[in-house]
Amino acid sequence: MKTLARALGVGGAGLAQAAAIAAPWNGQPLWWLQLLSLAALVWQLDALRPSWRSAAFHGWLFATAWLCGTFWWLFISMHTYGGLAAPLAALAVFALAAALALYYALACAFFVAFSPAGRLHATLLFAALWTLAELLRNSLFTGFPWGAGGYAHVDGPLAAYVPWLGVYGVGALAAGIATLAALVIRHARNRAWAAPVGVALVLLCVPALIGAARGDADDAAQSRGRIELALLQGNIPQDEKFIPGGGIATALQWYGEQLQKTSAPLVITPETALPLLPSQLPPGYLDAIAARYASGQQAAIVGLPLGDGRLYTNTVLGFGPGQRTPYRYDKHHLVPFGEFIPGMFRWFTEMMNIPLGDFKAGGLAQAPFAWQGQRIAPNICYEDLFGDEIGANFRDEANAPTVLLNVSNIAWFGNSIAIDQHLAISRMRALEFQRPMVRATNTGATVVIDHRGRVTHALPRLTRGVLVAEVEGRAGITPYAFWVSRFGLWPLWSLAVLIVAATLLLFRRRRASRAASRG
Repeated sequence: MKTLARALGVGGAGLAQAAAIAAPWNGQPLWWLQLLSLAALVWQLDALRPSWRSAAFHGWLFATAWLCGTFWWLFISMHTYGGLAAPLAALAVFALAAALALYYALACAFFVAFSPAGRLHATLLFAALWTLAELLRNSLFTGFPWGAGGYAHVDGPLAAYVPWLGVYGVGALAAGIATLAALVIRHARNRAWAAPVGVALVLLCVPALIGAARGDADDAAQSRGRIELALLQGNIPQDEKFIPGGGIATALQWYGEQLQKTSAPLVITPETALPLLPSQLPPGYLDAIAARYASGQQAAIVGLPLGDGRLYTNTVLGFGPGQRTPYRYDKHHLVPFGEFIPGMFRWFTEMMNIPLGDFKAGGLAQAPFAWQGQRIAPNICYEDLFGDEIGANFRDEANAPTVLLNVSNIAWFGNSIAIDQHLAISRMRALEFQRPMVRATNTGATVVIDHRGRVTHALPRLTRGVLVAEVEGRAGITPYAFWVSRFGLWPLWSLAVLIVAATLLLFRRRRASRAASRG
């Protein structure tokens, strides 16, 4: 019974970690719940010593529950819109979560095997191991880091560290604080914990208090003026989006009308708002858009696929006065199974009725769209998960983006928590770079986020409408933008590996010392 209770407790803590990213009842991140859920895992791991196998299992259980609870909505795309049988769709979601959970299982096994009970450096080791697991999930097999623990801290005390450390640095800090809290409670009689607890409280509280007192004075970014824009949200149902005479006709008519009559200086559509290749569009359709913005004081950014029947790109085109050719951004980070099919998995995609194909990736750090004194850097769909790739645009401060733009269509996942989770991801990017992030989506969340990560304007989700808002562009480089643009995530990788290596060295020395004392 004790073993079952522990397993249920760890699984429940994993689900709490998922809820911390975006609460199911209101979609808001809960930073304190993320700390509590991770502290509950560390408490159980400390109690499992010296069994690293049990630690691996419970770490895997925690992570599997967390990841299933985070991206369960993949079931909707595969079953509701893809036609995959419900049991197979559920199994596919579980299999993905279970596979990604192996990173965390390895981290937990290593923690129990090599960190001494009740020692301060156990806190550093767990934070390093957990960070390595998060970085592996971000990188291996093109990466799928949706729901990383750091996203729970887009609000709360640790948000003050985001412009310095980024989401994974803040996640590491949170892991350290959670570990420290769990070990302090379990080893409360050890007075040596008093000093590190004080340090943790300072790390947790003081930056937030200083930031609240200084207001915008602590910004690394400076104003670059304002621009008015209109964000279009067509709300085309996913099961109609690619049907001729249905969603295709609706999209072409509504977006065409809005692009012709909207008076904002910049008009932006969602990802693949025009769901056809240019050659498939009605004659003159794209030419009419180009002609509409060829002169005057307006520009437009339009999402559509491009291709020649063999290779395709997920693209946004920018139309403005005085252009010889439209601005073009091609999606760089493609979605496995959605925009390209990994080797040996085509049999799986053929079981679904989803228009899948192999797309061509665009380059990293493509030029921004320049308009009215702003440099607008697009990213498409889940590309905003990869802050290190967005950061590549900030290496040259003189040409760095002043506004970030995400265009998405996550109607694939229905009216689910995926909308709120994606909003938290975009808010994190705004905080990391201290840039506004504007989002034009098919079904939501179509919003304007300021450079402090706050939502200032929003359309109701699952409605058709136009959001008109003023956005303040920003210049300047945050500490995170400086180092991630030059080194990627390697500083975090290196520091975490260094801590793990030092732990192994100490472990070997302790073991040698014990062997010598017995001799």
